[in-house]
Amino acid sequence: MESQQIMETIQMISEEKLDIRTITMGISLFDCIDSDGEKARTKIYDKLTKSARDLVKVADEIQAEYGIPIINKRLSVTPIAMVAAACHDDDYVAYAQVMDRAAATLGVDLIGGFSALVQKGYQSGDRKLIASIPEALSETTRVCSSVNVGSTRAGINMDAVSQMGHVVKNLAAIDPVSCMSLVIFANAVEDNPFMAGAFHGVGEADRVINVGISGPGVVKRALEQVKGEPIDVVSETIKKTAFKVTRMGQLVGNVAAERLNVPFGIVDLSLAPTPNEGDSVAEILEEIGLTSVGAAGTTAALALLNDAVKKGGVMACEHVGGLSGAFIPVSEDAEMIRAVSRGNLNIEKLEAMTAVCSVGLDMIAVPGDTSAETLSGMIADEAAIGVINNKTTAVRVIPVPGKTVGDSIDFGSLFGTAPIMPVNEASPADFIQRGGRIPAPIHSFKN
Repeated sequence: MESQQIMETIQMISEEKLDIRTITMGISLFDCIDSDGEKARTKIYDKLTKSARDLVKVADEIQAEYGIPIINKRLSVTPIAMVAAACHDDDYVAYAQVMDRAAATLGVDLIGGFSALVQKGYQSGDRKLIASIPEALSETTRVCSSVNVGSTRAGINMDAVSQMGHVVKNLAAIDPVSCMSLVIFANAVEDNPFMAGAFHGVGEADRVINVGISGPGVVKRALEQVKGEPIDVVSETIKKTAFKVTRMGQLVGNVAAERLNVPFGIVDLSLAPTPNEGDSVAEILEEIGLTSVGAAGTTAALALLNDAVKKGGVMACEHVGGLSGAFIPVSEDAEMIRAVSRGNLNIEKLEAMTAVCSVGLDMIAVPGDTSAETLSGMIADEAAIGVINNKTTAVRVIPVPGKTVGDSIDFGSLFGTAPIMPVNEASPADFIQRGGRIPAPIHSFKN
């Protein structure tokens, strides 16, 4: 590397909060399937602790050698609804507990894959897993869960949408903080390294290393150098910055894969904010020219940002995947929290923004008396945006018992504080209770 590039990277890390947000090892559990649930769980624990025994050590070594902060070390596994379906257990809480125990043994931060894929219907394992989610997440500390309720090829499973509204409501009644470990998807991807939505897809290798990068502060600092320039210059500046950030992610991924003797999967380009000042996606949008995120023009500015990040990243790495774009989780972005508190940003505007960015309504706290049907309506709306636009969308919403608009909930550390946001009080109950399946859109037929 040239001296200038080295100095730029040092500045990005020390002053602009550039980091590797996660190194995630995906592990297939298909060879752990057994009709005896206890035997299956023993196989799962043994495979996880053997496959990932050096993950944390290697990540720490890379951080020390290259000076690149690696914030999280995580695991993702084959959707447990598939793995556990062969057993005769009445529920799958014990599977979540063994995942949690393995993660604790390995010292990883989180483990994803307590998941079900029900976009076109249920198998018996799906029903048991979904019913187990409230208890499973309330009794574990590192397990993350996801349910895919729709896809562009299959349409939207409205029975699952209805059920997930009640699951979220039931989980919140036990512990609202646990809701941050549950995400409901449409068009879920198989190689996502970010939580809570990561699972190891059925088309993946037995083990794989995926890397999630971040760097909102780096992009903002770069845009500060082109104030007043045309939008074309803004786009080009974001592309060049994303290129540099992605190259660093590929370096770390390749080194980790080589040392762990595991194939390198993908780099996820997503700009993932944190509650720390200077690490905000909302501040990037304001640097582009908005007085506040949520103002007219926000969706257009976010579309520009998301597209430019993808273009720059794809040029830097031959294997780009995951979600790759810009995340807009309310509680994890300091400036977004302030925009909500000022009244400049509401759920309806956030929903419009999700049509052009990565994922969807993320880390949003709503009043505790919000009905299960309203939660299902929010899920259905996001799924529709994803299905029609052939993109991943998701909902991670937290109804907080005893809280109302004007209150807030503190999730701690990386997950921040969420102001309670108002929800449209008109009921979608009759629509949700119809059930059935919204057909796939006409443009889904590609063959």
